[in-house]
Amino acid sequence: MEQLTANALRVLEARYLRRDGARRLAEKPEGMFERVASAVAAAEGQEGNAAGEAAWRARFLEVMASLRFLPNSPTLMNAGMPLGQLSACFVIPVDDSMEAIFESLKQMALVQRTGGGAGFSFSRLRPEGDIVSATDGTASGPVSFMRIFDAATEHIRQGGKRRGANMGVLRVDHPDILALIGAKADGVSLRNFNISVAVTDAFMGAAAEGGTYALISPRTGQEVGRADAGAVFEALTRAAWATGDPGLLFIDAINRANPTPHHGAIEATNPCGEVPLLPWEACNLGSVNLARMLRRGPDGPAVDWAALEETVRTGLRFLDDVIEVNRLPGPAYEEVVRGNRKVGLGVMGFAEALIALGIPYDAPEAAALAGEVMGRVRAAADAASAELADERGVYPWWAGSVHQREGVRYRNANRTAIAPTGTIGIIAGTSASIEPLFAPAYRRHALDGQVLEEVNPLFLRAVREAGLPERETVEAVVRAGGVCAAQGPPDALRATFVTALEVSWEGHLAVQEAFQAHVDNSVSKTINLPASAPVERVGAAYRSAWERGLKGITVYRYGTQDTQVLELGAGDDPALFEYGARCDPEECRV
Repeated sequence: MEQLTANALRVLEARYLRRDGARRLAEKPEGMFERVASAVAAAEGQEGNAAGEAAWRARFLEVMASLRFLPNSPTLMNAGMPLGQLSACFVIPVDDSMEAIFESLKQMALVQRTGGGAGFSFSRLRPEGDIVSATDGTASGPVSFMRIFDAATEHIRQGGKRRGANMGVLRVDHPDILALIGAKADGVSLRNFNISVAVTDAFMGAAAEGGTYALISPRTGQEVGRADAGAVFEALTRAAWATGDPGLLFIDAINRANPTPHHGAIEATNPCGEVPLLPWEACNLGSVNLARMLRRGPDGPAVDWAALEETVRTGLRFLDDVIEVNRLPGPAYEEVVRGNRKVGLGVMGFAEALIALGIPYDAPEAAALAGEVMGRVRAAADAASAELADERGVYPWWAGSVHQREGVRYRNANRTAIAPTGTIGIIAGTSASIEPLFAPAYRRHALDGQVLEEVNPLFLRAVREAGLPERETVEAVVRAGGVCAAQGPPDALRATFVTALEVSWEGHLAVQEAFQAHVDNSVSKTINLPASAPVERVGAAYRSAWERGLKGITVYRYGTQDTQVLELGAGDDPALFEYGARCDPEECRV
């Protein structure tokens, strides 16, 4: 088993390792990986491959213990345990009646207590002031009910280990859209929600052209007014500039990629936006550690494409097996999850891999590598899913799907997604997801108020290899808040260790676009902006993301959250909130 960092051990002991009845640790990290591998490989026997179960158990164990692949947190926490709920994310429908709303609230509680996050579209709820014929009263509107969901989340701890995360979505043509846009302006409301506006192509076009668009009553389906698209777009950008919310979901692009439209339209995503899901659908996620997909070539480090493909294939089968052994919270989820068998295989450690290869994150070569890497990941995942379809059968909702029309047989309706990997990135000891480095030295708030102090080991190694004085160089970088702003480091070091705030918004989007081109779900990615960025820059990023065909975008401007996950340097001054990790409220506290 690979040696774990001190911070990885602290995270595992706090959240993942099994404890006895007296809350004493009853498991070591290697025991956790053995527990998970055994529980997931049991699916092989259930699928008629009893003879191969031991071999797959060994492969699953090796790929996790080597930190080349890790599944999402609920799988690590709950596999082989009595709870047995292994999915990271769910979408729960919210229909327009008091009974349905509070049934959805109950379902949220059941999901969150097992370690899952929940996404909701509140677009079906009638707007504030609309008639409620059953009581001769008026509706309080979707934002008021979101506050109830938020309050309930505050008092639920996932699996006894962390508080839940939610995504709240409202369509841009809902009459209460401005109330949703401003819902987090006070800095305290909806702290357990990420909020996103589902914008349409028609809205984005009208905003660009200075036109109006229709507001639609969800109760009647009829137009009830018109709004100035440019004014609503400006309100969106100003709110995001001030608070980091709302993000945008490009709902038409999402539904164009829906593989089973005959079973309904997609209305919402999971809490970080990387998995658009049908109502009652859940998804299992896992990530390949790109930092461990490198080999020493004749000209220096290079990507080990064979190792990448092998790891992806093993990871895809692992995630498909998870579906078989998963204990979902209710029968409604069982039908949809098993109908589509969606999984989300992605990557982490992209920034670390770039550093090892000597490629600056904001260089064109980085986006080119992102496209090549994810293209290979997708090809391997698709091939593995096709082989599983031959072995076990296509996903049950394949008939009538886009894949049937295309003549393609898959075991899984979706195979790839880019998750934020906030916590499993710590366990793997690598950089989060596809994000650039946060900083060469920083403090991470996690684990119920504990602070993890880290100096990036890659940076330390580069300082030593450059023959620079270690202590003085690190202190200079800490004081400056980054390598580029520090006095002393050579230009090559500055370029290689460019950090999140030093990458232009165009550079962030170029990497996201390169990955999205080869992802059939979506990409969780943060567009970081410095504190001095004008509000117009948020609007420019939003428009560019739509024009690039992305499925969603989150923009975060430095310093807009009072409580921050990561702080630059080893000192006490807060510097930057790593919004890409916001899926885990114990780390990000939004």
